Amino acid sequence: MRASLFRFGLCALVAAAAGLSSPVRAAEIRGARVWAGPEYTRVVFDLSGPVRYDITPRGDQVRVDLGNDRLASAFAAPSAQGLFKGITAHRRGGRLELLADVSAGTKPKSFMLKPGGGYGYRLVLDLYPQNGAKGADAKASVPATRMAKVTVSKADKHEVLTLRQVAEQMGGERKVVVAVDAGHGGVDPGAHGPHGTLEKNVTLAVARKLAALIDKQPGMQAVLTRDGDYFIPLKRRYEIAREKNADLFVSIHADAFRNGDAKGSSVWVLSSRGKSTVAARWLADRENSSDLIGGVSLASEDDSLASVLLDMQQGWAVQASESIAGNVLKALGKLGPTHRGYVERANFVVLRSPDVPSILVETAFISNPSEERKLRDPEHQTELAEAVMGGVRNYFETTPPPGTWFAAQAARRNGAVLASIGSTGATSGKRADESVQDMHKVARGESLGSIARQYGVSVGALKNANRISGSGDTLRAGSVLTIPAG
Repeated sequence: MRASLFRFGLCALVAAAAGLSSPVRAAEIRGARVWAGPEYTRVVFDLSGPVRYDITPRGDQVRVDLGNDRLASAFAAPSAQGLFKGITAHRRGGRLELLADVSAGTKPKSFMLKPGGGYGYRLVLDLYPQNGAKGADAKASVPATRMAKVTVSKADKHEVLTLRQVAEQMGGERKVVVAVDAGHGGVDPGAHGPHGTLEKNVTLAVARKLAALIDKQPGMQAVLTRDGDYFIPLKRRYEIAREKNADLFVSIHADAFRNGDAKGSSVWVLSSRGKSTVAARWLADRENSSDLIGGVSLASEDDSLASVLLDMQQGWAVQASESIAGNVLKALGKLGPTHRGYVERANFVVLRSPDVPSILVETAFISNPSEERKLRDPEHQTELAEAVMGGVRNYFETTPPPGTWFAAQAARRNGAVLASIGSTGATSGKRADESVQDMHKVARGESLGSIARQYGVSVGALKNANRISGSGDTLRAGSVLTIPAG
């Protein structure tokens, strides 16, 4: 009873916000649409105005009580998809009742949407499977390699490690995971081009092509947040990336502006305001959450330490995001003009992961007729995917996460020819300039001098082992250095 009264009051507030007086006038249910995604099924009812409604699950049915509202004469029940099996309409005591047939154990959630994106009022009914908590346990396995500094060493500095042993100690030559997010989808079409092109279709096409390129690249693996025409809430998109232990989140979009002359691609990262908002939310919610940040539970730490840990992790993620975004923007610039020529910042929801580097790519302006034509062209979609892939791959080649295939390749490129160790522990074929005592990921603020002192080697030896030229002492945070044996 309380839930019904609460929903009644909520709908009244929605009506008031829309400038309508209460009570709400009878609305017409004009149509219904269904999208079935991998995690839930969405049913959307198109309305002539706001409605008061009540949702009641009944085993393998969900009852939608719509009061004195009415069905349009042209209303047609949508075909079965996913958890939705069909729908019938009845009148009971003058009240309109819709009965949706669903899979057994389905859990419904609902909300109203005001007019927007070319649609009028909508009542949204989301159907979740009984095991809707899918993925919750996956968060516990977030790798600690997201932390700002990871080193691998042996207790005996004079023991030379094989490449396989280094890889095993750093977690093996695992693949870098890239979460690719096709913007919009399903009930949310995104921007419209002057010739009818929908952003949600362009983003899905480019995302699929990018994912295919990632999967073909040795040492990389793609995860698509959506692989069909269905809607995913914004927050859920970056949550998928975290659950999959992604090393990077890339959201694909197509820009739009009221002026059809606007053109060019752009790449976005989280703004400073967005970073502060995320930090405040995570610190406030940490007592009620088992989420891990870089492999550490904030709930188990005191306020000061939790704040420091989160700040370190966010700082690393933002710095990595900016570096990746710069690489991608440079690659896109080879296809045509960029919108502003520099990486832009905004508080986009999909960029709010606290520990996964995240970028948003605006491929072009779909509102520009010439760019719209390109966005519809499969060949140009492939070129866009290749450009993004080039920028992403370049980042992982120059800043490989420890324990990955890219880290192993970096060790080989740096001239770290690691001697094999026999069963007795003796080394064979060893030369002083070929032996390695450690691998070190550069943290923000570290220099060649400070790292050389930490490992007891000279700056010259460190430069030679990593083929660093010049007289400078600064290093790029996140890069991996080979530490030569003393």
